This record gives sequence, C-alpha cells and structure tokens, in this order.
Amino acid sequence: MNSNPTIWRATVLTLFPDMFPGPLGVSLAGKALSSGVWALDARDIRDSATDRHRSVDDTPAGGGPGMVLRADVLAAAIDAAESAADAPKHRPRLLMSPRGRPLTQSGVIELAVGPGPLIVCGRFEGIDQRVIEARGLEEVSVGDYVLSGGEIAAMALIDACVRLLPGVMGKLASGVEESFSGGLLEYPQYTRPQTFEGRPIPEVLTSGDHARVAAWRQAEAEALTRQRRPDLWAPRESRKGCRMPPKSTTDG
Repeated sequence: MNSNPTIWRATVLTLFPDMFPGPLGVSLAGKALSSGVWALDARDIRDSATDRHRSVDDTPAGGGPGMVLRADVLAAAIDAAESAADAPKHRPRLLMSPRGRPLTQSGVIELAVGPGPLIVCGRFEGIDQRVIEARGLEEVSVGDYVLSGGEIAAMALIDACVRLLPGVMGKLASGVEESFSGGLLEYPQYTRPQTFEGRPIPEVLTSGDHARVAAWRQAEAEALTRQRRPDLWAPRESRKGCRMPPKSTTDG
C-alpha cells in the first residue's frame, strides 16, 4: 500500500477485500497503481466486528427477507479508515447503491480532481439507514440494475476516475474527445484497412480537410445522441428553445 498522503487515493470498505485490485491491477490503471500515480486501500468491514464470529449483519427491523449491514460495525469501519495516517482529509464518502444518484462523466471529473473517495460497498439487503445519515454517505449508482454487491460498481467508478489522472493516459486528448464530453456520445471511429468486407472508411475522414472532419464528427455525435440517448439530447433542445432570436438588422 502506498503511504504517500498527497496522491489520489481510493479507500474501499468491503466484505471481500480480496476482490481488489482485480481489473484495476492491469492495463493503464494497473501500471499507474504500480508506479505510484494513485493508491488503493481495500479494507475488510469484518475487522470492525466485535464478536468472535465477526458478525456484520442482522435481520431487518420490521421483518422481511435477507440481512442488513449493522450501523455500529460499519460506522466503526468508516471511522478506522478515516483515522488512518494516510487518509485524505475532507474527502467524499460514497455508498455504491442502485438507489443513488447516477454516476456521470461530470461527476467522475469532479472526483478525479479531488483527493480520492472513501467508498462503501453494500451487501445483502443494504445497510442501516442511520449510518448513511450519521457518516454523511452519498449514494451513487452505476445504472438501473442490481448487483450482488457494491464491489464491481466501485471498480467501475475508480477506473473512470483513474484514467483521468495526470500521467495515466498517453495523450491528454484521449480524455477529451470521447462519449459524454460536451454532453454527447462519441462519434464513430475508423482505422485501417481502408476497406473492410466492402465497407470503406467514410471519405471525409481521409480527405485531409480538418474542418470537414470536425463538422462530420460533430454531426455524427449529435445524431447518435439523439437516437440512442434522448435523455441527453432533450436538455440540448431545451437550451436551443430558450435562446433569444438574433436581433434583426432592420430593428431600430
């Protein structure tokens, strides 16, 4: 574990710390982790249990199926993580949860420029609401579906942040011209061979006319967004409708 307190650090509270770094230990994120560009601290919630069975859950109040993570055990785990010598101060405390606010690229950018988050990975039927309130956990969702636990969601969030850290991607432009930059999906990409199974690269991309290429990419990004993500396109249309018409040259 890297003890440098100045680098971007993700602390993950989980019942399965052996799941980490997992995919975060390979490719660009893994190279950056090995070289000390960022740090990962996966902590076992069970280490904060107080009984000999290391119990972390109990039956839900009011009845119902499943089990719920206890407030006292999880609160102790959060406090222990935050009191560590290398823990960043005033960092976001997140809970991966399908009922949380959707994770967006703008949210990822905000997290990437900060000190790095503490992330709680839920399990079972969820965690006691009181610890969410008492420790100021912000619930974040990676999609409208339910996973077995928060670990995979936490990995997705961390990967999205790490790739934006200085020195991780080879070219800075790689993180600028991609999906969700400017509120649009990314335009289609092509490379060699010039023709694949009768499908050529669009002529505009090989024209050498940078203005035409930029216009084509913008148009394609807008068309894809309008077709596949009307939720992203609607705000753009609303903004257009709110714009004042240009002043007529015949007006006084």
